[in-house]
Amino acid sequence: MRIESDPKLDFKDVLIRPKRSTLASRSNVDINRQFNFVHTGRTWSGFPLIAANMDVTGTIPMAKTLARMGAMVALHKYYSPEQLVAFFNSEESKNTFYTIGTNEADWEKLALVKKQAPVKMICLDVANGYTEKFVEMVSRAREQNKDAVIMAGNVVTGDMTEALILAGADIVKVGIGPGSVCTTRKMTGVGYPQLSAVIECADAAHGLKGQVCADGGCTVAGDIAKAYGGGADFVMLGGMLAGHDECEGELRYEERDGEQVPTSMVFYGMSSDTAMNKYAGGVAKYRASEGKTVEVPYRGAAEATMQEIMGGVRSMMTYIGATSLKEVSKRTTFVMVGAQLNNVFGNS
Repeated sequence: MRIESDPKLDFKDVLIRPKRSTLASRSNVDINRQFNFVHTGRTWSGFPLIAANMDVTGTIPMAKTLARMGAMVALHKYYSPEQLVAFFNSEESKNTFYTIGTNEADWEKLALVKKQAPVKMICLDVANGYTEKFVEMVSRAREQNKDAVIMAGNVVTGDMTEALILAGADIVKVGIGPGSVCTTRKMTGVGYPQLSAVIECADAAHGLKGQVCADGGCTVAGDIAKAYGGGADFVMLGGMLAGHDECEGELRYEERDGEQVPTSMVFYGMSSDTAMNKYAGGVAKYRASEGKTVEVPYRGAAEATMQEIMGGVRSMMTYIGATSLKEVSKRTTFVMVGAQLNNVFGNS
């Protein structure tokens, strides 16, 4: 048994210190980035935000909306081959990851889709990226998809970030337990504060010319700004993008003035009872549920939320004098705090 005594930080533990800036307006900053991927030589440019590969948020309608805004989506695994072929043959798929797990059926479906449509980005997703089997699966994915950008995870430490990049991942997904509907930390006691995980994994990845995606823990636009400040190349969102028209969650309605009006949407973790009952016939006897089911407010179209997020990131950049998103981590100084917000009139 060992104890690490140096502080590990979450988004709530810090603020970004402002710096003198020559920027006069949010319109003077560039929130897009261009990346060169280490294993393929391919490039991608846009706003590096990804809708999570959860079945509520990782949808084809979400991909179409976010593509118009330069952002990305990791599709959930439960579309039919026919749906995937039709979508990946469209121009709207260029910013979209095809998601697979370690299940052999996932790999067979990917092979079937690839025969009929180009798949240029792959998300290899498991809850625990620390097994030798997973490293082998990343190597297999790279061998079978030499020209595809591969994102793999999840991990939270520099050593496994390096291992996954060396095995063939271009992007490593970072986060164990920080998600709004994830109960891994509660059920297992395992995890790592998300900001420190991002900082440490980004440092390891960038030394090998790879990238990291901060997955989970963002509840407001300021958290996304902090993730970029900590070195995240991409940020993945689940709960912040739930509840929109582009999602596939079950809507709940209330009667107002004689009409049924949507007020909330069901949202759940992909290791929850809800998800496992839906896709696996229930929770296997050898495991426990590590997710919860909640209702989030109905939010209308995702474009308004995306504009709010992008506006928050732009504003952060003007506060620290960063003209491009790539500069943000170099110009970020975090200050540790005991409290961030004045909630005298509530938490909104």
